[in-house]
Amino acid sequence: MGTSHTVVGSPLGPLTLRAEDGVLSGLYMTDHRHGPAPDALGPRTDDGLAPVREQLAAYFAGELTAFDLPLALHGTAFQERVWAALRDIPYGVTTTYGELAAELGSPTASRAVGLANGRNPISIVVPCHRVVGANGSLTGYGGGVARKRALLDLECGALTL
Repeated sequence: MGTSHTVVGSPLGPLTLRAEDGVLSGLYMTDHRHGPAPDALGPRTDDGLAPVREQLAAYFAGELTAFDLPLALHGTAFQERVWAALRDIPYGVTTTYGELAAELGSPTASRAVGLANGRNPISIVVPCHRVVGANGSLTGYGGGVARKRALLDLECGALTL
């Protein structure tokens, strides 16, 4: 099967879904920081990743609070630990980089957690948008702070996308 991608519409604009052997390995927004080079996406197919498209539609409709999808995440051992911890943050809840570092047993590693968070290749599904600064500020997001705010508003019921 190899690597392929598809593009789906969303309230946040087009989302590019990258698959490795039919398993989600990337979810990128327009102008996504740390997104892959276009030639790394593989050929475009419009019929792949149906379960991902269905769950994203349900999420944006406010009908899904937890994704249940196989993922192909590739990073350093530390990045993969951070990304696993992100998946444990409940819908509608935020945590800080420092709190996440402490949960991982590295209370002084909030910057490293922030860097790993920023390299998360599967936005939304691996909910890096739920991590905020120590004072509650929205400190950056690969898809842009406005999209981070929209996702958090959606999850707290303040906004219907």
